[in-house]
Amino acid sequence: MLDELRQIVTEVSKSADLRAALDLIARRVQSALDASVCSVYVLSDESAPEAGDHVLVLQATEGLNKAMIGHVSLALEEGLVGQVARRAELINLEDASRHSAFKFVTDIGEEPYHGFMGVPIIHRGEVLGVLVVQARERRRFSEDQESFVVTLATQLASALRHARASGELMRTGNEPGEFDSAFSARGLPGSPGVVFGTAVVVADGYSLELVESREVDDIDHELAVLDSAIEAVRQEFEQLKIDFARASGSEEENLLFDAFIRMLSGGSLVEGIEQHIRAGNCAPAALRDAIAEHAAVFEQMSDAYLRERAQDIRDLGNRILQKLHAESAGPCEWPEQIVLVGADLSASHLAEVPTERLVGIVSSTGSGSSHLAILARALGVPAAMGVSDLPMTRLRNKEVVVDGYRGLVVVRPRGSLREEFMRLAREEAELTEELAALRDEPALTSDGVRVAMHVNIGLLSDMAPSLTVGAEGIGLYRTEVPFQIRKQFPGEDEQAHIYREALETFAGKPVVLRTLDVGGDKPLSYFPIREDNPFLGWRGIRLVLDHPEIFLTQLRAMLKAAAGLNNLHILLPMISAVDELDQSLAYIAQAVDEVSDEIGDLQAPKVGAMIEVPSAVYQADALASRCDFLSIGTNDLTQYLLAIDRNNERVASRYDALHPAVLTAIRDVCAAGARHDCQVAVCGELAGDPMGAVLLLGMGINSLSMSAGSLPRIKWVIRCFSYTEARELLERAMQCERPREIRALLTQALEDRGLGGLIRAGRY
Repeated sequence: MLDELRQIVTEVSKSADLRAALDLIARRVQSALDASVCSVYVLSDESAPEAGDHVLVLQATEGLNKAMIGHVSLALEEGLVGQVARRAELINLEDASRHSAFKFVTDIGEEPYHGFMGVPIIHRGEVLGVLVVQARERRRFSEDQESFVVTLATQLASALRHARASGELMRTGNEPGEFDSAFSARGLPGSPGVVFGTAVVVADGYSLELVESREVDDIDHELAVLDSAIEAVRQEFEQLKIDFARASGSEEENLLFDAFIRMLSGGSLVEGIEQHIRAGNCAPAALRDAIAEHAAVFEQMSDAYLRERAQDIRDLGNRILQKLHAESAGPCEWPEQIVLVGADLSASHLAEVPTERLVGIVSSTGSGSSHLAILARALGVPAAMGVSDLPMTRLRNKEVVVDGYRGLVVVRPRGSLREEFMRLAREEAELTEELAALRDEPALTSDGVRVAMHVNIGLLSDMAPSLTVGAEGIGLYRTEVPFQIRKQFPGEDEQAHIYREALETFAGKPVVLRTLDVGGDKPLSYFPIREDNPFLGWRGIRLVLDHPEIFLTQLRAMLKAAAGLNNLHILLPMISAVDELDQSLAYIAQAVDEVSDEIGDLQAPKVGAMIEVPSAVYQADALASRCDFLSIGTNDLTQYLLAIDRNNERVASRYDALHPAVLTAIRDVCAAGARHDCQVAVCGELAGDPMGAVLLLGMGINSLSMSAGSLPRIKWVIRCFSYTEARELLERAMQCERPREIRALLTQALEDRGLGGLIRAGRY
């Protein structure tokens, strides 16, 4: 049966559409199992306004009346098919008619059948339908046959999920490619808000993956063509800077595109392309290879923020490729309300549309940490990222709704559904206006406790949105990025120049520079590391302590950059033992002495340790006694405490920073900090979560660092609670045993204070 199973899977993958695939499975399974009937029932989509309660609809059959396809439906409480879906488990019966759940259905010809096997079709824990096999005789299907059908149901699940999202099963078939009713698809939250608009689909045109290699003789010509293409793209980014400054009323957003422009003005990327050309490759092939090399460095990283940089590199490459082919988009009539939609959409695609009309963004890739999402938050544009189920190419000129809170996209909403989204959009506009007024207000509780609001930075360009929301400093600067985008370790002067920009931008305010955090799962292309378990491997402080020449160079660069500013804080990542901290402090003292001898006396920086592994939690007292501050990285701490890889789609849904174990660990660290008069800050995603911020406030944490887009919302939360109320909520939360209980408690607390609009669509 294994050979037949492989053949069926292959044929299904080549089917023209889902209906053809369902018909094929019904036909081939009936034959392979020598059964009388094989049918596929699909659960109705809750996003369709006409769906009502969930029902199982017959969508394909071999052996029953085909005229009833699409007309026969069963509630989840009806029949054996409903029981399979309701319990999400296989049922295999010798005589179905004797089972208490058996239901006779007229007009489909199932009266003579006794043997029954129903297998749920499940995608990531969600039941999508049921695959049914029936036999005329009294017969229990064998274990091999069970395995055969279960495997096919697994193969069918992802196709059903995509078809339900695209509305393929809801179309009449008379107008292929058109949508007859509202449907939705969900991705990841990118930027909060709810907005209506007209979908403008960005066509990528030429793709680097399709470029063919071709040897050339005229190297100078290829270099000239490349130079012209790069200059054209660079000018587009210059114009985009101007457009964003005009749209936001400030020139600070110009910084956001500096990184792109610098990459196009020379450095390792341009040099890499030129090297491939000089080796005899044509310009497009040289571009393809150089982009692949640079993107691969980022794609190997476990950190979601850094992986997003790979898409920025690929996007730049595709834009340069378009110029190499002298492609012209031609004139275009833009709708008044643009929702930009695209596969592999990134920030530079915004250059294609008039910024003043942009109201929403939908990308099939990316997350809340991508440049695209950062831009969206800075301009107040709702965004849904990673919406992989949406049929992008068929959305052109369709009305869409973007719900950035849930990463939800609804196409062509109608009736009461449309009216509800219109109400939510109006309330979102009110909320945005109210939050903007808080820019220069302190994050002060009603009983006078002040919380410092800092931002997390990955690139210098990320500082632009931080400045627009009134950030009081940088709580986490990821210094590894300059190392990742080069082909060799950056020198001391080069690093100092980069750090100086950040320190000067926030002069008079604290700037926390985290030392190099690479190795293991975030390798450097010029410093290869091979490990079986990179998450527990040679990374962070472990790597640089084994290479003091790297560590000391970076420390000296930081100290030189801070000369005369005195706002430098140094943060040490992945500290898991006291010896690591002691050794690091010794190197910092050595660097201070060396730089003082070179440039004169300087103020020693404050030094902190990241708390992101369980051993650091249990040694928090010892660490706090040696440090000026502790900074809790809730992302990795949650991952390590729960033993969950948050980047693994199979278990990511179980990752929850509001898990009681995580909260207990954070509370214990806060207590250790208080005992040693050591400030405790939080720089993980929990700091930017309205629910998490309340609990962190209750723990006495008075320094939070988050993405720029989250800062106004968290400031509002803090201003609406008293410290006493936050402590009371914390005590109640610590009595809970499950994350969902904690979330329910905090949801109610936020709703009671009129803050429900921070955690879901709608102001009230």
